[in-house]
Amino acid sequence: MVMPALAETTGPDGGRVTTPAPEAVDPDRFSERPADVAYGAFQRGLYKTALNLATPLALEGNPAAQTLVAEIYSRGLGVRQDVVTAMEWYEKAAEQKVPEAVFQLAMILLDGGAEIGDPDRAYTLLKEAADAGNRLAQFNFAQMTNSRDQSPEGMKTAAAYYEKAAEAGLADAQYAMAQIYEQGFGGKPVDMNEARRWLELAAAQNFDTAQIQLGTWLVEGIGGERDREAGFAWLLRAARAGNPAAQNRIAKLYRAGIGVEPDRVTAAAWYLRARRAGLVDMVMEDQLNGLTEDEMQLASRRAAVL
Repeated sequence: MVMPALAETTGPDGGRVTTPAPEAVDPDRFSERPADVAYGAFQRGLYKTALNLATPLALEGNPAAQTLVAEIYSRGLGVRQDVVTAMEWYEKAAEQKVPEAVFQLAMILLDGGAEIGDPDRAYTLLKEAADAGNRLAQFNFAQMTNSRDQSPEGMKTAAAYYEKAAEAGLADAQYAMAQIYEQGFGGKPVDMNEARRWLELAAAQNFDTAQIQLGTWLVEGIGGERDREAGFAWLLRAARAGNPAAQNRIAKLYRAGIGVEPDRVTAAAWYLRARRAGLVDMVMEDQLNGLTEDEMQLASRRAAVL
């Protein structure tokens, strides 16, 4: 069973100093918040100030401050990225059972390569964080279980943790649950209506793969009533977000007039967008060959502004 990739919030990037926008960093990741001043500096994107304020607290054993310091080093927020130092601070916070720290330590061990990597310990830590309620840990533990244990019991365990993460609102896991019910995985029955319900939840969070599958199912009437207009709308949403597969499908819907008025020039425009991303579809290539020179020029202009 093919599932989405591991879900994570951080990852090594070769030691670059990064300063993402404050809204790109989830501040509620540190168990109890460290001192308000350090936390406030972090929220405002004053990462060096936050580090200077949090470090003394971390040295005193404050687990929230330890997690904050680790976060700053792990992501290279205002300082040079230092995964080893981040790992040391996550380790200290993990010893105090901070679920986020346990999860982040697991991800470093999972992705750390030959020098610091330890997949077996990462697996154990992911379960610990998952059982403490961390939804990313739940999803990633399910992913690793799905990969490591293909027995019926292993698949049931994976499905159970996917479901926990999905119920906690993680779009990756919601999409995984759609696949589980589509295929009858992990002791779950094949239930296309339930699969479509999970697709709807993931699609609503802009998970583009779910949007494409949901749009296709709505057009074809899979897992519920057929609604070609709604299917077109979901595919268009993914296409506008830049997904080449969605762009190609929208092109075909315009070509056939399914869920939208037929428009061969707009169909060609969407296909041109998909083709620029490397997707080649011989049906749509034939469509392009059938256009007049004027239509092709118009399609090219439309493709530039879609």
